[in-house]
Amino acid sequence: MFEIEREIPLEHERNIFGSYDAYLKKIERCFGVYITERNGTVRISSEQETGVKKAAAVIDGLLQLSMSNGAVSEQQVDYTISLSMEGRGKEREIAEIDKDIICRTVSGRPVKPKTIGQKEYVDFIRNKMITFGTGPAGTGKTYLAMALAIKAFKDQEVQRIILTRPAIEAGEKLGFLPGDLQQKIDPYLRPLYDALYSIMGADSFIANQEKGLIEVAPLAYMRGRTLDNAFIILDEAQNTTPAQMKMFLTRIGFGSKVIITGDLTQKDLEKGQQSGLEVAMKVLRNIDDIGFAELTANDVVRHPLVQKIVMAYDAYEAKHNDRKYRK
Repeated sequence: MFEIEREIPLEHERNIFGSYDAYLKKIERCFGVYITERNGTVRISSEQETGVKKAAAVIDGLLQLSMSNGAVSEQQVDYTISLSMEGRGKEREIAEIDKDIICRTVSGRPVKPKTIGQKEYVDFIRNKMITFGTGPAGTGKTYLAMALAIKAFKDQEVQRIILTRPAIEAGEKLGFLPGDLQQKIDPYLRPLYDALYSIMGADSFIANQEKGLIEVAPLAYMRGRTLDNAFIILDEAQNTTPAQMKMFLTRIGFGSKVIITGDLTQKDLEKGQQSGLEVAMKVLRNIDDIGFAELTANDVVRHPLVQKIVMAYDAYEAKHNDRKYRK
């Protein structure tokens, strides 16, 4: 029988153990260990030494998080467990990541990276002129980019924010939608508006939009322009063609920062059409001042069920592609 002990201050026990010891039970199930607590001493035991060490690493990481933040969420517990199961040895880094507050929403909630992948993505945006952020739904690609754009705008590092995305998706045509051009376009840009309202507030956004300082427009509107002193976000870039992507990238002017986000598993282009995002990532891979952040299912920070859905689809597609390759 292998055993490891940890001293846990009383004020941090509830954060680490969870309501009705829910987090502790989850750690026990994941690593096949038995955990007991007595007078501030947590004892982790099992017949498997590896499980004991990994469970202890999770508790160490959660203690650091509780000491720095005063709270521990279920998402943070799940992510710390996943890091330990992968043997990455970065469980304690979660507490440091949690301190990196980008800005606060209008309701006062802090916007910050929550995973190592998200932290790398945020650091790329801060340090590179162009950043490609790819990954599945729920990894915070657009939301974190939006938060950094708004912070740069408020700090007067850029003069304006430009948000764009392809307007044609899933085989639909704008002409089929009712209303004038703006009303046709708005549904495609709604996710960008939602993020802006959450972080900046509707009144502030509308006031800056009327002044032309914040622009939300379809990608086609970028043609023929040179975009100086702007924070530019191209969202849903997997639905661009190579020609559209080249057009967009050659619009970038002095003093600008560009973020290009997309999910290569959710392309809505016509059959046989190559994605501009996929081509750009191959062509530009070795150019300095361009960062590539590739987020995974482990970086999903929505409801835990979303992460399971993403991982299930990844496994299904990998199996399907393997079977197709064998044929």
